[in-house]
Amino acid sequence: MAELIKVEYARNGKSASSNAQGMREMQARAYAKRDSQYLLIKAPPASGKSRALMFLALDKLNRQELRKVIVAVPEKSIGASFKDTDLTTHGFEWDWQVESRHDLCRAGNDSGKVDAFRAFMNDPAAKTLVCTHATLRFAFDKLTPADFNDCLVAIDEFHHVSADENNRLGALIDDLIRSSSAHIVAMTGSYFRGDAAPILLPDDEALFDKVTYTYYEQLNGYRYLKSLGIGYHFYQGSYLDAIHEVLDPERKTIVHIPHRNSGESTTDKYSEVDYILDALGKVEDQHAETGIITVRHSSGRLLKVADLVTDTLVRTHVQEYLRQVNHRDDVDVIIALGMAKEGFDWPYCEHVLTIGYRNSMTEIIQIIGRATRDSEGKSHAQFTNLIAQPDAEDADVQNSVNNLLKAITVSLLMEQVLAPSINFKPRSRIKPGETVEPGTVVIEDRDAPVSQKVMDILQSGGQEDIIAALLQEPKVVAAAVTEATEPEVINQTEIPKVIERLHPDLDEGERELLRETVLTTMQARATGGLFSEADLPDGAQILEPDGRYDTQPGGEAVNPDQRPGEATDDDNIDAGSAGGGRQFLKIGDKFVNIEHLNIDLINQINPFQGAYEILSKALTAPVLKTIQDVVVSKRTQMTEEEAVILWPRINAFVQQKGRPPSVTSDDQMEVRYAEALAYIQQKKRERMKGATA
Repeated sequence: MAELIKVEYARNGKSASSNAQGMREMQARAYAKRDSQYLLIKAPPASGKSRALMFLALDKLNRQELRKVIVAVPEKSIGASFKDTDLTTHGFEWDWQVESRHDLCRAGNDSGKVDAFRAFMNDPAAKTLVCTHATLRFAFDKLTPADFNDCLVAIDEFHHVSADENNRLGALIDDLIRSSSAHIVAMTGSYFRGDAAPILLPDDEALFDKVTYTYYEQLNGYRYLKSLGIGYHFYQGSYLDAIHEVLDPERKTIVHIPHRNSGESTTDKYSEVDYILDALGKVEDQHAETGIITVRHSSGRLLKVADLVTDTLVRTHVQEYLRQVNHRDDVDVIIALGMAKEGFDWPYCEHVLTIGYRNSMTEIIQIIGRATRDSEGKSHAQFTNLIAQPDAEDADVQNSVNNLLKAITVSLLMEQVLAPSINFKPRSRIKPGETVEPGTVVIEDRDAPVSQKVMDILQSGGQEDIIAALLQEPKVVAAAVTEATEPEVINQTEIPKVIERLHPDLDEGERELLRETVLTTMQARATGGLFSEADLPDGAQILEPDGRYDTQPGGEAVNPDQRPGEATDDDNIDAGSAGGGRQFLKIGDKFVNIEHLNIDLINQINPFQGAYEILSKALTAPVLKTIQDVVVSKRTQMTEEEAVILWPRINAFVQQKGRPPSVTSDDQMEVRYAEALAYIQQKKRERMKGATA
């Protein structure tokens, strides 16, 4: 199978080697910050964040005299990452243990788990608890912030948090910071949400000490894993007719089937599972206790398949079986829908096969992370995305795929890649003297107030759900990737169809207002937040930076991030049409269009299923470093004069440390050396390119 990206790594074993306390490189880096009250760990999936938390938590319980540790994960299956773990055998002073009654990620209803959570908080002898984000939120509503004094609250997959006023997990973190002495450890493999809602407000984020560990550092230091491949394969017709060409039974594989409302779906998820089983071989048996399906491949080999799609009692048994997997031969293929993504731990996974377009960069990075654990006998990890062929010009598709490659690569380097979003507020709901967040779109609705049904949709991020469903429509896939579809088709036909399907109870006026807010949100994604009056719903205005409304007839709406009289930097914001799907790199307080990173990763195009696959140049470790230099040079305010002054100090640093300076260092002087080095190397590349032009 061909790869769209192939990444080669040094395999020096550095990131997998343990110190005298049994800690790998990233874990030791985090443990060095164990005295921090607030700690943010940004490290890729499979880098060992769960065990890093165990080391930190045990130190806080036993040395820093905290009372309790609460670990919150986004879904129950991830709770297995925090099961009892032997740490003393490998040199640490304590083992990690969670009593079964305090593992609230097992089966049970939410009300019972909230009661168990409260009982844990009231039991002086109870020390550790694992629960879901939802259980933590529900229990927090029954307690006070002061109840968490001298406790450690650890939030796994922290990108689920948002500073937005409607994000309950974000509000919980804010309450803990403001009204308790709780310690907080936040962990994430992708410190971006896929939208412009900040995870933490700047003042809150400044309170957190940070540990950053990139994909490049992790994979370059693995012992076994040599390469990572990323492939985008375009097919014609049904994906079921193409899946056998990308589903390799020799690879330990997770198959993510498309969402029921997507264009790729047949709408019958059970039939799709049966078809995939048939593509693997002949079904022979399903184990009565574990639910694992045995399939005999045409080669005679028996495959063990876990079905996480069929939502019956059997699925609970399958999930429990997967929690206990500790050998390569325990399972061969997992078929999932909405599961087995972020935080899912299957070290032997070699291949994640995802069917259908994924609009969320966070989701893509998390899915890739399922296959990137270092495991004996696994030299290659593969991400394959099987997508319906867009109805667009080949050149447009090639350009879009190249931009997608750049976005993924930058994300792997732990930079923030996101699509700007926007908040809506009806004027009828703004109280006299109320301060509204700058950049809010204020809907002029005094003659016809916005209904509560529409407000509920907007406040819950419903327009994002509509956009996600829209991007699964066959006629819109081209626009999502290439903008080849006429905007009128999307605006007047496809968006209303999706809104009516998802919200059949809305009347015509409500659907029209929702359509306009969806268009505005998509415009925000395409432009990085710049609008003209014509881009907004009828009567809507954008709040200016000083909190005043622009009430001049025919006046231009004001970009909240643009100072009065400041020119727009065309290198930072690209004005696109509604319906665009561009990705932006967040650098400081600016958005840089990913298209403006001058990197070409396309190598050749091959036929595939009557359509084609686009293959990139090999993305080697030096190329990853080059891309990081380009990003750093975009981010850094550096002059040639300063770079010349710092050059001798950079050479001295390299001679003393035996390595180049790092942009993720805690030492600000080292960071400045790294920024100067990136600037110098980028200038050198530009001059070499000019000399050969």
